[in-house]
Amino acid sequence: MPPEQEQARIWADNRAMGSITLAVEATGGVSRRVRVGEAGALRVRFPGPASADLMAVIVNTAGGIAGGDRFELEFAAGPGASLIVTNTAAEKVYRSLGPDARFDVKLKIAAGASLVWLPHETILFDRARLSRRIDVELAGNARLILAEALVLGRAGMGETVREGLMFDRWRVRHDNRLVHAEAIRLDGRIADKLQEAAITNGATAIATVLIVPAEQAAIEAIRAWVPQCRGEVGISAWNGRAVARFCAVDSATLRYDLTAMLSVLRGTPLPRIWLN
Repeated sequence: MPPEQEQARIWADNRAMGSITLAVEATGGVSRRVRVGEAGALRVRFPGPASADLMAVIVNTAGGIAGGDRFELEFAAGPGASLIVTNTAAEKVYRSLGPDARFDVKLKIAAGASLVWLPHETILFDRARLSRRIDVELAGNARLILAEALVLGRAGMGETVREGLMFDRWRVRHDNRLVHAEAIRLDGRIADKLQEAAITNGATAIATVLIVPAEQAAIEAIRAWVPQCRGEVGISAWNGRAVARFCAVDSATLRYDLTAMLSVLRGTPLPRIWLN
């Protein structure tokens, strides 16, 4: 085998792969897992007693994400079920030697079901390359809170993301009709682009929260809270949906604002593992 092919084979053999498949159904007022599949570096655990809300905690045994890694997540909440998905800690995306890391998420929420997607922030290191796709299918009166936070470099460690790639694509369908689509792409000299006023004006921590459906009372409560935030926060609402955008100078400020808003939105304390 030629040396370049041997090097490519060794590289591929050492990339982290992982997948999780989880289906949840409601039985007697309790949300229970009915199908769990795990492969590669990913695991899912279920802390806490049986309740109406099932909490699923993602564990990445690879210890982070590097160039060429591939992860797939698929979560389904059956009629009337309630599922909260989080992870054990902030996910770190390390420097790539060339290939993109790939992270694909599929969420399926049946009529009368609820899913809260609430992972810790994703932290990008300098020269990291991450391509992520999130696809959501809602049926009937399904409910969704989808929160994602991104931190570009650890300010407390004096780190700066000078170059790299972050491509994030969301598609949300309601009864097979596309109701929300967005994408963010930061490529090349990221540090220079972040300085632009139309992007983050120098801030390095951002987040988005999508709420479907968004009741007027919840929107008003969030807007009443916004003046108390420490970073920049804006919320838009239309056609029964709402999107909140966060922009902060560092991860601590972002987490404070995101935690406060989600507590106001849900009306209940956030999962303890998320607050640690």
